[in-house]
Amino acid sequence: MNQPLKAQVLNAPDDLNAMMNGDRTPEEERTFRKQRLAAALRIFGKFGFDEGVAGHFTVRDPIEPDTFWVNAMGRSFKQMRVLDLLRVSHDGRVLEGHGILNGAAFAIHSSVHSARPDVIAAAHAHSLFGKTWSSLGRLIDPITQDACAFFEDHALFDDYTGVVVDTSEGDRLAATLGDKKAIILQNHGHLTVGKSIEETCWWYATFERSCQAQLLAEAAGTPKVIPDEMARHTQQQVGGTLAGWFSAQPLFDVILQEQPDLLE
Repeated sequence: MNQPLKAQVLNAPDDLNAMMNGDRTPEEERTFRKQRLAAALRIFGKFGFDEGVAGHFTVRDPIEPDTFWVNAMGRSFKQMRVLDLLRVSHDGRVLEGHGILNGAAFAIHSSVHSARPDVIAAAHAHSLFGKTWSSLGRLIDPITQDACAFFEDHALFDDYTGVVVDTSEGDRLAATLGDKKAIILQNHGHLTVGKSIEETCWWYATFERSCQAQLLAEAAGTPKVIPDEMARHTQQQVGGTLAGWFSAQPLFDVILQEQPDLLE
């Protein structure tokens, strides 16, 4: 008997690796990552993750991997285009693009990209449910299948010291993140990382919804937590790199069809 389509897809790492990485030259990959970054920021805008000028999403440059692309500060997520992106060095110099570099974006993302060579992209915004949950100073619990994606794979940075503008604070954050894919920044919000922009975008969005689900469940009563063994098993099913990348594809398909001007 054939497996369900979803199971077939998520258990085909060779095929999905080829799909995820493509067969692009470094120059083509740079263009692709910039387009995907602009699309991810539009997705954040569509989902209401923006809060004034707060929030930043970065992707490592494939040609000069010690640099990264980031959204210019002051440009709405809802209006972000490829031409609004900045390429930044790990010492804070803007190498390409025009606009204001967010100091917090540099302090946090330069540390994360330096500490984690495996990380291609990182995302942080001040979305409502993530920042609300962060005020509790707790990890999320595996109370839903979706939340299990983060079981034993997210951390808590439990020391709020104001806006992060110093790389030493970014280094502490990166150390706390360790090898995990998400971190709760107490009294601040959450940050996710991944091996692709799509994966990172998906982890951010589904973490936000998992925070919302737990807040609602605890407001209604006492949630039943999935036992560790089953939560761990489910994490292996829904929490892997390829699962994250694949889950995000519909979001990118829709935003590119709805808002093709982001490619400018």
